[in-house]
Amino acid sequence: MKRLCTICARGGSKGVKGKNLKLLMGRPLLSYSIEQAQASGLFEFVVVSSDSEAILEVAKEWGADLAIRRPHDLATDRAPKLPAIRHAVETAQETFGVAFDTFVDLDATSPLRTPEDIRGAVALLEESGVSQVITGAPARRSPYFNLVERDKEGHVRLSKTPDPPILRRQDAPACFDVNASVYVWTRGGLFEPRYPLNPDALLYEMPEERSIDIDSELDAKIVELLISDRCE
Repeated sequence: MKRLCTICARGGSKGVKGKNLKLLMGRPLLSYSIEQAQASGLFEFVVVSSDSEAILEVAKEWGADLAIRRPHDLATDRAPKLPAIRHAVETAQETFGVAFDTFVDLDATSPLRTPEDIRGAVALLEESGVSQVITGAPARRSPYFNLVERDKEGHVRLSKTPDPPILRRQDAPACFDVNASVYVWTRGGLFEPRYPLNPDALLYEMPEERSIDIDSELDAKIVELLISDRCE
């Protein structure tokens, strides 16, 4: 079983400027994902895709096997991530001359995952025979009970309205926040996907304290605090 890990890290960011190189505990954010991928012991190669020369240099410094220059059209604010992952995969396969079986993408802004999380998500895919595994954490809000939407007139209603209605949060079906930490695919699952999820996709559950995705300065402060606690 040949496995490839991709880490896609654009140079631009609206929420936190330059966040993929932001220093957390004295080291760049990107370095955590590279180190976790290597520590998992799963991958033939770990590659980083970016439109930023600074990010690509840091990727090399922290041990990425290949730093891939991403085309401009795959690096805009409006560009979806999946084509960038495919581009990284195709570039890696051509460079290394390897046809990989399992593909894992780690979000560079999710540094709280552990190598065990990566191994668990990959094992779930390979042992179950599905085409896709995503990761998520138990949701704090439920669309059946306390998550609402506005209609055209501005009136609010529950996002899901079962009959009979659910009167207690504890009675609602379990819901999960997709934490964007680890995505795993088979070859067919990656190159012939169905948006937004493949029909047979499974979820690997992670705890809330390892599921924070840095999208704001507040997120960054919380993540740094949690990393600091781990190091004590």
